[in-house]
Amino acid sequence: TTQSDSSEQPRKFRMLNEVYNESEPVELDEDELMLLGVEEPNSFDQAAVDRAWQKAMEVEINAIERNKTWKLVELPTGHKAIGVKWVYKLKRDANGDVVKHKARLVAKGYVQKKGVDFEEVYAPVTRLETVKLLLALAAKNQWEVHHMDVKSAFLNGELQEIVYVTQPDGFIQEGKEHMVYRLIKALYGLRQAPRAWYAKLNEYLEELGFVKCPYEYAVYTKREGNEVLIVGVYVDDLLITGTSIDIISKFKKQMKEKFEMSDLGKLAYYLGIEVDQQIGFTKLKQAAYAKKLLEKAGLSSCNAVKYP
Repeated sequence: TTQSDSSEQPRKFRMLNEVYNESEPVELDEDELMLLGVEEPNSFDQAAVDRAWQKAMEVEINAIERNKTWKLVELPTGHKAIGVKWVYKLKRDANGDVVKHKARLVAKGYVQKKGVDFEEVYAPVTRLETVKLLLALAAKNQWEVHHMDVKSAFLNGELQEIVYVTQPDGFIQEGKEHMVYRLIKALYGLRQAPRAWYAKLNEYLEELGFVKCPYEYAVYTKREGNEVLIVGVYVDDLLITGTSIDIISKFKKQMKEKFEMSDLGKLAYYLGIEVDQQIGFTKLKQAAYAKKLLEKAGLSSCNAVKYP
């Protein structure tokens, strides 16, 4: 580490700590206290006073820098930097319990101009009908279906265009406030981010010997002798099933060697659907989703009926 690099390390949340010192009480007016009652912050200022959200933002910045997504540069004459903002989301399990605070740094891609800082944006995902088909196929053949999640997937997509973004709130480098980041890889919010990630994943899967389904571009198959492995892609979620647990485990290991992955084990919850895998059949239900809809409509205390 060079001297200049090491001097930049303590910058994490320097701006936050100047405003919100954890060792001192923070005085908030009534309106601000009401805003803090909202589970997911609507702005950086709301999130900045909560250590859980501070930590979530630190995790996101660390992932960006570890992935070498950008580099700090002077903004060239004639170029304009795209703004960035923080988006906050509580990750919940099938019962609605909070399992993770997620802070995502998002580029304001709506200001991008086609032909200037982006070209193609389309990227395929597995259709829900195909997901159900894969689950039915696995149940019929008594295969296990596993679930993996790519951490900060879009940060892996390599950009072809030259794009600059502003420094994010809470992580502005002291003495370099006028500088911007040039993106080497995609950032969430960029119009081309989904396509860049899909291109990267597609390249690696084909390198591993997978063949893309001609009728569903987000489904891949691989054959090794009598073994068959099927992978369905939905943005950063991978559904994995095949003839044996050995071939599934081998693929998981290969993915972990290439990307930062979360191994979620046997599929239990996907796109709001609760999945219960049994020998020879699979149960799908959306009880938590239905309950959430009832609560939103103010009907959670209504009487049950046999047929809705």
